[in-house]
Amino acid sequence: MDWKAWFLSVWEDNRRLTNKVARALAEVDALDARPVPGMRPFRDMLLEIWEMERAYIRGLADGEWTWEGPPEALKTATADELLAYGDEVRARTRAAWDRISMESLLEVRPDPFWEGPETNAVSWLTYALENEIHHRGQGYVYLRLLGHEPPAFYDRT
Repeated sequence: MDWKAWFLSVWEDNRRLTNKVARALAEVDALDARPVPGMRPFRDMLLEIWEMERAYIRGLADGEWTWEGPPEALKTATADELLAYGDEVRARTRAAWDRISMESLLEVRPDPFWEGPETNAVSWLTYALENEIHHRGQGYVYLRLLGHEPPAFYDRT
């Protein structure tokens, strides 16, 4: 398996689990909860995860490097509407994935959105995945603080 196929597989695996955490929070009407003072609601974390994916993939596949932020309506959308948007972002990623060459992923250049040393898109996408894992962990903590059992970490179906 080449790196691109492997990475997309790992990203998909992680997204399934992130979606389970989001659904678990939605089931207890807690997507907008702030069980820890000073921390963002999980909805905001999801919107960040999806915008990071959308922006990097569109830039890599189509050369359009814009950070637009999520549609305003998602800030108050129902859980179903919110999760449907995340599914739409991932569907666009899948559709664009074959248009992104390994050479493009390995090209060293400045990150179009964040300051820091020049690196390659493999690093950017790895960071995006790590960011998703980090925020998903916060979702696990939120569920436990609210008295709910989070999804099993090992179940990625």
